[in-house]
Amino acid sequence: MADEHQFIQDGLQRSQIDEFFSEELGRAGYGGMDVAKTPMGTQIVLKAEKPGMVIGKGGKNIRKITRELGERFNLDDPQIDVQEVDEPDLNARIVADRLANALERGWYFRKAGHTTIDRIMDSGALGAEIVLSGKVTGARSRVEKFNRGYIKHNGEPAQEIVDHGQGVAVMKLGTIGVDVKIIPPGANLPDDFHIEEDANPEELVPEAVEVNEQAALIEEPDEETLEELEADDEESPEPGETEVDEEIVEEVIEEESAEAEDSESESVEEELDELEEEVEAEAEELLEEMEDEESEE
Repeated sequence: MADEHQFIQDGLQRSQIDEFFSEELGRAGYGGMDVAKTPMGTQIVLKAEKPGMVIGKGGKNIRKITRELGERFNLDDPQIDVQEVDEPDLNARIVADRLANALERGWYFRKAGHTTIDRIMDSGALGAEIVLSGKVTGARSRVEKFNRGYIKHNGEPAQEIVDHGQGVAVMKLGTIGVDVKIIPPGANLPDDFHIEEDANPEELVPEAVEVNEQAALIEEPDEETLEELEADDEESPEPGETEVDEEIVEEVIEEESAEAEDSESESVEEELDELEEEVEAEAEELLEEMEDEESEE
């Protein structure tokens, strides 16, 4: 199998496993998973709000899930490790499922959205966004957004830092999509900065300190030196310009004008000669025509 097909196959399998866990562990507060293939088999780290419900009494439920994973997805010796989510209100997947369940129970969308996003921010999140799309209150579909704090929508921070979760609320009028984005507390964003008091510049930016020291060594010119430089600039001609004697320029101009007049007079004389020749030729033709007419009479 080609590498491209293998990537597609792995992504499809991962999505199918995630959907399977979402259906089986919805009541346990499923919060996502991480899949890693090892020489010993396939290692799956499962995050849940209630790990006890995932494991079951005496490990009955976890053994059932492990067996179904091997049979349905052809995984080699799947090993599931269940971890408890420390702060469920900061897990976007759990928050989206909770909000979808609240909408299905009849909560008004505006009250449910504000309550949910307030709980997220009270847990210490730097920013959050909730998007509800679908037939929220009437027959027409629309999109409602709830924002708090600071959120990233594109670039590497949006993929690596922002926790993204989705859920679906099945209503009488139709389904409502729930999209939740959360920036967890303590996230290192690329545009963050802080001011350090009593800091030593040589330790933080040694290169800038060296450049400033070198610039300080350059002596500034005195006022007399500046005046001399300005006077030299005024006296010296600009680049591309040279000093020209006015008498020489006048002689050159007179010679050029005299040559132009001679050439014009010659051209006029030539034109007059051509006109005289044409007139004489026309006069001869007229005389010949008159003589012909007299001889005929």
